[in-house]
Amino acid sequence: MEPSKEVREQLIRVDDFSFYYGEKQALFDINMAIAPKEVTALIGPSGCGKSTLLRSINRMNDLVDGARHEGDIVIKDKSVFSPEIEVISLRKRIGMVFQKSNPFSKSIYENVIFGLRIAGQNDRKKLDEVVESSLRNAALWDEVKDRLNSLGSMLSGGQQQRAGLCRALMLRPDLLLLDEPFSGLDTMTRRSIHEQFLAMRESIPISTILVTHDPEEAIRLAEFIVILRSGTVQQFGQVQDVIDRPANDYVRELCTGITGTDK
Repeated sequence: MEPSKEVREQLIRVDDFSFYYGEKQALFDINMAIAPKEVTALIGPSGCGKSTLLRSINRMNDLVDGARHEGDIVIKDKSVFSPEIEVISLRKRIGMVFQKSNPFSKSIYENVIFGLRIAGQNDRKKLDEVVESSLRNAALWDEVKDRLNSLGSMLSGGQQQRAGLCRALMLRPDLLLLDEPFSGLDTMTRRSIHEQFLAMRESIPISTILVTHDPEEAIRLAEFIVILRSGTVQQFGQVQDVIDRPANDYVRELCTGITGTDK
């Protein structure tokens, strides 16, 4: 089921996309479009294909032996699988935050501006300004401003995820991919980071795809939602439209948090 908007500007288009791990098919004929500056949540139980679809967008699945795809994923009218696309350059345009943050063995300061260092930025004044503004956007500045030279691994789990968001947004990517980045945190920390994520989006509007198994998180953070089951799209639309008009019993149960396992 397509979103209710009749005309939507498209940043990403997924066309009849299927994905295989060897002989096992994980995704079946996925079709969806994502507009600029929107958050789209991919939701469904474990094993439904959420992360496979997410990691196909920046071609991380290329690293899996025997993986192959059919169909296409297009960003700004250019296939990500085009022979003209250089994969490292593609990934520089796409920020990503994983379920577990893995800070580099560097200071908090260097963790935040790592992307700028790679891009060749060495102006200390500019870097200082970016670090402060980024950490303020993530509501981290007051917590870490007096220990910027401490190792990033010394941050708490919630702080590490916020620092990871800072790092992913540093180069103003075309797209931000979030692979269950809040699932390992306690309830209070998750709620706090949700608020900070929404605030960050106000200051840095960016197209975002969020993988989550939590319907409440999807409803809270996203404008659009994709319901997946066994590698197929059950429904795709604006969050409230999906809640008000579920396409089938599976979607209805998932949106009320009843469905917990893939069948």
